Amino acid sequence: MSNQDPKRVVTGKVRLSYVHLFTPRAGLNGGEPKFSVTLLIPKTDVATRQRIDAAINAAIQEAVGTKWNGVRPPVIPMPIHDGDGVKADGTPFSEECRGHWVMTASTQADRKPDVVDINLNPIINQSEIYSGIYARVSIRFFGYLSQGKKGIGCGLGNVQKLEDGQPLGGGGASAASDFGSLADHAPVPAYQPPAYSPQGYGAPQQPPVYNQPPAYGQPQGYPQQGYVPPAPPAQQPQGYPPMQQGYGQQPPVAPPNQFDPITGKPFSGGIMGL
Repeated sequence: MSNQDPKRVVTGKVRLSYVHLFTPRAGLNGGEPKFSVTLLIPKTDVATRQRIDAAINAAIQEAVGTKWNGVRPPVIPMPIHDGDGVKADGTPFSEECRGHWVMTASTQADRKPDVVDINLNPIINQSEIYSGIYARVSIRFFGYLSQGKKGIGCGLGNVQKLEDGQPLGGGGASAASDFGSLADHAPVPAYQPPAYSPQGYGAPQQPPVYNQPPAYGQPQGYPQQGYVPPAPPAQQPQGYPPMQQGYGQQPPVAPPNQFDPITGKPFSGGIMGL
């Protein structure tokens, strides 16, 4: 491909940002709408930068003879900027500009750029062109004189998309990244409580249970688990002393023999001859 215009450059692989290639973007402060795109040119692409510098010098020489009345300004505003530096207002460039030269190219609303794929087929689906893709871009530099201000501008030619990239500037995510696969949303097994019963907050702690013989006379409020109080003693016949409680219980004592107060002999029938 021959390039007869020294002010024209076809870049190497660059990244696109602030893409407005299908619909003109309205200018600031009521300016005319334009198609535009910002190019992020890797600083490692020395060949593209050299071609840009040569094209800018050619545009300056032309402007001196045609627009600037034969006088080259001591300071000429340039369209290319260092992405590792700061903008004209002193704020730093965004993170994606690091390690790149940054330049915005634009064209009039009546000159829509051609947008093609790697095989030079026109791209109709606008969703394929977004901030973050990689492309080659044809650009042309020119000198301007506007309201007493002189400088070099960058005109936008055509765009050839090379490959997709991570969207920039809050670009929409793909459906695959939003929803993933069905495996990512498999049913979650139901919650199984632990085998033990954890002590609840604020609940009184239960006393431990030990397999011990019952302790008589223990204080109230701490009953032993499984303790059964002893059965009440059976009613004894009259004349017998009550049965003793507790361990080591003695057998009942037989009542003493009774004697006849007249004869002095024991009654043969037990108690009172009965």
